[in-house]
Amino acid sequence: MTYLDLPAGPGRHDRRRSRRRLYGSAAALLVLGGGVGVGYHFLLADRGAQDPQVVAATARFERFAGAWEDGEARKAAAYTDSPDAARSLLTSVLTNLAPSATEVTPGDGAKERDGEVRLPFTVAMRIPGAGPVRWDAQARLRQTSGRWTVEFTTPMVHPKMKAGQTLALKSRNTRAKVLDKDGDPLAAASLVGTVDEATGKGTSGLEARYDARLSGGKGPKKSVVIVDRASGQPVKTLTAVKATKGRPVRTTIDPRVQRAAAEALSGVTKKAAIVAVDPRNGHVLAAANKPGGLNRALAGRYPPGSTFKVVTAAALLKGGLSPADPAACPKYARVDGQRFENQDLFTLPDDATFQDAFARSCNTFFVDAAGKLSDTSLRDTARAFGIGGGWDVGITTYDGSVPAATSANDKAAAAIGQARVQASPLVMASIAATVKQGSFEQPVLVPEAVKKRYRAPEKLDADVADDLRKMMRATVTSGSGHALKDLPGAPHAKTGTAEFGTDNPPHTHAWMIGYQGGSDLAWAVFLEDGGSGGADAGPVAARFLKKIG
Repeated sequence: MTYLDLPAGPGRHDRRRSRRRLYGSAAALLVLGGGVGVGYHFLLADRGAQDPQVVAATARFERFAGAWEDGEARKAAAYTDSPDAARSLLTSVLTNLAPSATEVTPGDGAKERDGEVRLPFTVAMRIPGAGPVRWDAQARLRQTSGRWTVEFTTPMVHPKMKAGQTLALKSRNTRAKVLDKDGDPLAAASLVGTVDEATGKGTSGLEARYDARLSGGKGPKKSVVIVDRASGQPVKTLTAVKATKGRPVRTTIDPRVQRAAAEALSGVTKKAAIVAVDPRNGHVLAAANKPGGLNRALAGRYPPGSTFKVVTAAALLKGGLSPADPAACPKYARVDGQRFENQDLFTLPDDATFQDAFARSCNTFFVDAAGKLSDTSLRDTARAFGIGGGWDVGITTYDGSVPAATSANDKAAAAIGQARVQASPLVMASIAATVKQGSFEQPVLVPEAVKKRYRAPEKLDADVADDLRKMMRATVTSGSGHALKDLPGAPHAKTGTAEFGTDNPPHTHAWMIGYQGGSDLAWAVFLEDGGSGGADAGPVAARFLKKIG
């Protein structure tokens, strides 16, 4: 058996029709070839000059071959003298090999003394995981009651097979594993991704991103073998596969933190995600998604709502505002005719401070305060948190977007994490980590694969970082982050309820971000269409932190 580059399947019917038209010509050359120029040739003699019985037998075989090419075993078997046996074996071969394209091409037939016609033919297949393969075989056809019939035998399908055998694929299990930080196989399905069983190729997640490394390189990963149909045991290998062992991919995932994140989401009925990072080095410690599939934890794009007020507060602090400064918090704020309001229309007392407005997440204060900022203030401050940069994490991520404001309304909405502000849970966890650490450390999932970490072009002022820490702690002790109030480790947090869609009233995503004052852990909890940050995301965050211990 040799290898052949066989064209992809969609055009094979046209090629077969073209091949049949050649029978009326003087001579023709048929080439089955791929892009690399490898092919095989058959010189077909002038069918009109041959014995008419050979021509008729060949035409009958063409119908058998066409059904085989189309994967219609029952139809192909109907052209044989043993329909049941033919259907059974052809079905077995087609099921086991699952070719994406097949060509069954007859050569020059010859009439035997007993009236039979002997017809050589070639089978060429493109088999996912095994590559293009080809073999030569022979068929005999006999005329019965005026009709030519293919004499079916096991060797006719493949000359090296005997009765009771079939063709199948044998995998060389050389694919390496995706590992956690401890070197054990990583169990986070949405991170690891999937592998196509037929081809052995990674199709999503880290399995796809690092397919060449995990699989040991390109090329076939499966051998075509002859197996005993009764026992399923291989008896002969027809195509060889070079055994190249893959290399594992080691991630930064902490199995204890990942397990806590997954368990915290177990009772959540909404689509959700939890991300945890180490503020010291940006290592991604957990990235849990519910349900699996879409990796919304790292690559989701959502309005962050009031969790973005960490960035807005940083801009206001840098502009000279102090946490103790007075902060008016009315029910409503208006900007160029657009009305903004607080959740449930709450207000704060007349003696409320900037810190109070942050801790209670007062929209109207931040909307009014946005008037003190330039059109580029939020964008520039977001850069100190790494937002909008090209992060080299080792997996596909969405790194956030905070455009410059185009109007007063646009700036006011952006100040509370709406309008065109977009972020992933990873971005929001990184914001909390930046506050904890005092500077941005780009998140990393696969350290070995990271070529160049993104460095923030702006630096967070030390005084600003210190004020943000106090305000995030107040969010837990006296504000909307009360779900974490009784937990150890001095949690710091910011809640967020982000409107989306066009319904009235609008649907909302629920967010909570934060970090542990007593450990190196920053995190983000996100519930898609999940309600309120404090009431809905807060309890999930509390479960997560309790399970970590």
